[in-house]
Amino acid sequence: MTDPTVTRVCFVCLGNICRSPTAEGWMRHLVAQAGQQGAWDIDSAGTGGWHQGEPPDPRAVTAAAARGVVVEGRARRFEPADYDRFDLVLAMDRENRAHLLRLCRDAGDMAKVRLIRDFDPAAAPESDVPDPYYGGQAGFVEILDQIEAACRGLLSARG
Repeated sequence: MTDPTVTRVCFVCLGNICRSPTAEGWMRHLVAQAGQQGAWDIDSAGTGGWHQGEPPDPRAVTAAAARGVVVEGRARRFEPADYDRFDLVLAMDRENRAHLLRLCRDAGDMAKVRLIRDFDPAAAPESDVPDPYYGGQAGFVEILDQIEAACRGLLSARG
């Protein structure tokens, strides 16, 4: 049985080496600043499994570190059983949300899946966090503002 006073969230992108570990790191950072560590269970995963066991992309680590945020962990694949652990499963983009919805076992699972930018009050509906993997360092810096705004909105909504 899980503690109902704890918000359990999993951030999900494609490979779990760029956007989702960045969101996990940002959320941990903001939760620590707010002194709410015991009120959150934060994790990340990918819809694809080809990076399983790998650390986050060094470009993501560097971009976040420049803002005082730690991005760490090892990539893992999101599995249907993860729906039992999490209250919210936040996809970085519509493609990954669609993949997550295909993994749902029932309406309860489906109700947990949202886009991360749903929590950013300045974002347009259905906004994605673009995948920076195939670009340069600038893409990793660009997503930081989007992810930070969404994580702040999530903390505000759930905190």
